[in-house]
Amino acid sequence: MPKFPLRRSKAQAASTEETPGLGTFAGVYTPSLLTILGVIMYLRFGWVVGNVGLFNTLIIVTLATSITFLTALSISAIATDQVVRTGGAYYMISRSLGIETGGAVGIPLFFAQAVSVALYTIGFAESLVRIFPSLNQTLVAAITTLLVAGLALKSADIAIKAQFGIMAAIALSLISFGFGHAVPPETGTDAIPQAKSFWEVFAVFFPAVTGIMAGVSMSGDLKDPARSIPKGTLAAVGTGYVIYMVLPILLTMRAEPGTLIQDPLVMRKIAFWGDAILLGVWGATLSSAIGSILGAPRVLQALARDRILPRSLRWLGIGSGPTDEPRLGTLFTLGIALAVVSIGDLNLIAPVLSMFFLTTYMVLNVAAGVESFLQSPSFRPTFRIHWIFSLMGALGCIAVMFLINGLATIVAALIVLAIYLWLERQQLESAWGDVRRGIWMTVVRKGLFQISNAPDPKNWRPHILVLSGIPTRRWHLVQVASALTHNRGLITVSSVLPVKGRDVAQQTTMEAMVKDYLDRKGVKALVRFVRDSDPFGGAERLVEAYGLGALVPNTILLGNTENATSRDRYCQMIAHFHQAQRNVAILRYQDNHQNRFPNFCRRIDVWWGGLKGNGGLMLILADLLRTSMVWRQTEIWLKLVVPDQSAAQAAQRNLDDVVKRLRIRAVSQVIIANERPFAQILKSSSKGADLVVLGMARPDEQFSEYYESLQTRTTGLPTTLFVLASQNLAFADVLEKE
Repeated sequence: MPKFPLRRSKAQAASTEETPGLGTFAGVYTPSLLTILGVIMYLRFGWVVGNVGLFNTLIIVTLATSITFLTALSISAIATDQVVRTGGAYYMISRSLGIETGGAVGIPLFFAQAVSVALYTIGFAESLVRIFPSLNQTLVAAITTLLVAGLALKSADIAIKAQFGIMAAIALSLISFGFGHAVPPETGTDAIPQAKSFWEVFAVFFPAVTGIMAGVSMSGDLKDPARSIPKGTLAAVGTGYVIYMVLPILLTMRAEPGTLIQDPLVMRKIAFWGDAILLGVWGATLSSAIGSILGAPRVLQALARDRILPRSLRWLGIGSGPTDEPRLGTLFTLGIALAVVSIGDLNLIAPVLSMFFLTTYMVLNVAAGVESFLQSPSFRPTFRIHWIFSLMGALGCIAVMFLINGLATIVAALIVLAIYLWLERQQLESAWGDVRRGIWMTVVRKGLFQISNAPDPKNWRPHILVLSGIPTRRWHLVQVASALTHNRGLITVSSVLPVKGRDVAQQTTMEAMVKDYLDRKGVKALVRFVRDSDPFGGAERLVEAYGLGALVPNTILLGNTENATSRDRYCQMIAHFHQAQRNVAILRYQDNHQNRFPNFCRRIDVWWGGLKGNGGLMLILADLLRTSMVWRQTEIWLKLVVPDQSAAQAAQRNLDDVVKRLRIRAVSQVIIANERPFAQILKSSSKGADLVVLGMARPDEQFSEYYESLQTRTTGLPTTLFVLASQNLAFADVLEKE
């Protein structure tokens, strides 16, 4: 039996096992939670409660967290569908929506994170100067920035460990606040001064629940990003929500609304140990600065490696040490942060920076929503969400952006659009029509020219040419094609008409009749008939000529022939399809129910010989069938035959690894031959299946004899699909993405 790889390669596997990485708690949960529990919680939460009251505050917290939660769901879906490398949000977006969209969001995201370092260190310096007025604020901010950068330069691991101490300080402050006491109202606070509206308060509070990018930005340093990012991000969002729902209750019980509005440090007065709140404020600012100084250089490194940055800045993609830390990028980020610290006043650009973060959230939701909506065969996240939730998250981000600052939203959108157009212009300039029909014609034309002739595993989908004859006679072939594509690829129903008694006008009329029949049956398909005196020659000519540019059928679906007199010519046609690099799928029925499937199919048996050859295509087709209503509850049984018991354990382990790695729900089964012939094993093991999928050997001079023996071996089986992968494409890459 052919062998299939356990992993990408032995060298890569060894590298993955030997390279240390951060876990879920240290790499994702801690930085995300510390960014969520920020300055707004300490200095603005009392103001929020004082303005809108307890009930409305709980609504604000729930609405704001819902948007972050939906974004976290989208991030989880993308993270469990692809290997997330250095670059975090930029890497996810660029691999989902393209390099232009990724760059348009990634460049502003880097600058937002770099300048955020200065924002947080200046905030730390301001709070420190209030306690020690003799200190110079700019000098304190610059020294703090250097120290934070020094931690990041030393190693991400040390910086994360430093955040543990900060988390302890924040936890201490919350505990101290929890055991606090009520404070008497201050003079002149009997009436609420100029209470703000619900949405004004919402706009002030919302940045408090952001921060989930802090963990995502560490993707390149994580031991298992696909596992850590969903668990850590969702856990941080949940923890933050619980804390933000409890604090308003305590604030309402212990202080009057006027006091809450007028005193930003009211939590210090309420707390059992007031100075613990100062430790929390300082910890919040420092932890956010550390998160930004860790995330920004990694985004920059990914941008440089993808050649988004100008050639003169490509050196920023160089990593250092065994963990590939972006030390050059950290120094570059430090330079930007120090320059901003020297300016000091960031009130004008701070709202725009918030917009860049929200833009990133929005695009991540769009990326997950588009992938889920299109149902590409290559998009198989282990953490699945419906695209409607991603759409809700994207719309929520847009609404919040305008609520916080409409002008800043427009400025951020223009900057992102300008970068996108600049990146797109580097590739290709586009022309756009003036009227509706002109627009669609331009889209179609550009789309056809954009489709490359080179195979693209990520975007592969079945474009099926069904050699059905008149569809009413072989409707089961159209049913299978419809189930396989399920609005993903294109179906063309085709037939070869005899030349005698048929002219072009009659051919066109028949095509229109068949198209009308398909529409009434609810099948979206193209129809193409040809005329030829030889049905086999006509099919060969049709396959050669049919298509438009690179958009041609990649899979031929046809029925089996039991006619011995035409078997040789039939096999020559199959060989011709193979030479034309078209995948071939032959459906063989063994009973009289050829025009319908069972109402609910339960089992598909895939006889496995490894990912190479036919194996990848066989598994893809079996998985695609499950997207239809008839096959939705079907189990895929992945079956492998080994000669004896000594080989069974390793084979079972390898088969289980394949099922887990490819993220396809399948039951693996290893069968011990014990000197039994394969035909006997096949019939006894698959007699209860609804569909049996078998690979075919490549055509050679004895292909006709081989096909006859294949028919003999499968006689008496349920419906059987013979698969021959001929397309110049590594189907293993469609299943197993980097």
